[in-house]
Amino acid sequence: MTEVVYVGLGSNLGDPLTQLQRALEELGNLPLTRLIKCSSWYRSAPMGPQDQPDYYNGVAQLSTALEPLPLLRALQQIEQQHQRLRERHWGPRTLDLDILLYGDQSIDLPDLRVPHPGLYLRNFVLQPLAEISPALQFPDGSRLAMRLENCPSEGIVRLSSGDICGTTG
Repeated sequence: MTEVVYVGLGSNLGDPLTQLQRALEELGNLPLTRLIKCSSWYRSAPMGPQDQPDYYNGVAQLSTALEPLPLLRALQQIEQQHQRLRERHWGPRTLDLDILLYGDQSIDLPDLRVPHPGLYLRNFVLQPLAEISPALQFPDGSRLAMRLENCPSEGIVRLSSGDICGTTG
């Protein structure tokens, strides 16, 4: 059985846009997984420590037969291939891949919480998510449009338009 999964992508070190584009290709090459859609790229100020470059973010929609924890491990492996270092909370990174939503499941495990914590408060996730799935409903029954209305849109800049990975709905 496959699930529709949304993955957040972020980078603010090295050449962020190139790393994000490579990460999209790597997501599409995961076993038992197909890249369905991806959002435009967005730039925003970093969360947490401000002594770091702006972040570049986007969201990918996948169809996968991988279970949540094997998918998480695969995403972490991609991060490691991009020399991801975890030196401080909300610190700079070459690549950050987060499972935002896994089907309509709510998951609360030591290594994985879905929906992603803070998802509803992050315009750099909600805006790209709305771009590729505007009618989305979250596991708690709330709608993306309502969550987006309650999330300030200041400080986020859309850098590209359309489906940058060339997929179609």
